[in-house]
Amino acid sequence: MNTKKDSILATCLTAILVFSPVATFAQNATMFSGEAVALKANALGISLALSDTGALPSSGGNLSTSVASINVMGLASADAMKSTASGSGTSSQSQSSVAALNLIGGLVTADVVKSNSTASCSGGSASVTGSAEIIGLVAAGQSVLISTANLAISLPGGISLIVNEQTRSSGGNTGSITVNALHVKGPSIDIIVASAQSGITC
Repeated sequence: MNTKKDSILATCLTAILVFSPVATFAQNATMFSGEAVALKANALGISLALSDTGALPSSGGNLSTSVASINVMGLASADAMKSTASGSGTSSQSQSSVAALNLIGGLVTADVVKSNSTASCSGGSASVTGSAEIIGLVAAGQSVLISTANLAISLPGGISLIVNEQTRSSGGNTGSITVNALHVKGPSIDIIVASAQSGITC
């Protein structure tokens, strides 16, 4: 009888040893997040989200969307809006771009607006990077050059413009970053142009 019990116990131990690496692997699988949006606006009673990839599945994949042009009189006009988000291997990336941008009746204009974000794993640790590229940016009639992230500019009417707005968090095996190439805020106005978010859990 003891022999039978020992046999059952040995079988159970063997099963645990065989399947435990699979369980550990599943727990340690890389998880991704990402989303890119060319133009988001909540202003003057109008709500828009154009060329929005939607959220990237935690398992990764590839998302892409584009809009040829938009013209909401008095609020925003833009051409060639494109957004992508992807996740595979050890990294996730998001990109968004807009051309011929005109916001709030010409208060903010730009020839090209782009954002990029990346979250990656190396040795079980997460790291994030991001950048914005803006060509021909003019705010309230003045040319603007990007010097650093989160450049804040005051505009007439209590409106503020944040250029290359970056929000990031990383520590241990998890990291996330959001890059908004342009963010216009003011009374009843919130407009984000070329937003790219990437995140990863190693």
